[in-house]
Amino acid sequence: MDVLWDADEAGVLRLPSGRLVRGRGLRKPMPSGHPPALGIYLLGRRPPEFGWDSRWVRWRDGWLPADRAYAMEVLGEALERSASERVEFACLGGLGRTGTALATLAVLDGVPPEQAVAYVRANYHRRAVEMPWQRSFVRALKKPGH
Repeated sequence: MDVLWDADEAGVLRLPSGRLVRGRGLRKPMPSGHPPALGIYLLGRRPPEFGWDSRWVRWRDGWLPADRAYAMEVLGEALERSASERVEFACLGGLGRTGTALATLAVLDGVPPEQAVAYVRANYHRRAVEMPWQRSFVRALKKPGH
């Protein structure tokens, strides 16, 4: 088992299951400590190689993922791997796209869709999930098993 994130580290979100994931903005310096085992990069253009396993979800700034089915597949993989590995999510600023992905992950982990944005804002960043259509995207998600 890999070393997991420190729950007190900046950008780390504890999901209801207890799993820890990290959100960050790529404009800021890389946080100190261990690198992720898996990085999910939510960007309009393909990111450079980071030196660890990564997935690119094409996602323009201020919008929603270009391929929603692929985004959900990647988020499912990220949730599964976060049980035993360090998983991070990042866009340029770390709030809109990253916040939306984290809120989606929270729904996949059992948070009711109508509460997921508030959950991420309370436990990750108060301005996460910036755009009204990003909030609507999260609210429209179906809880697992429904």
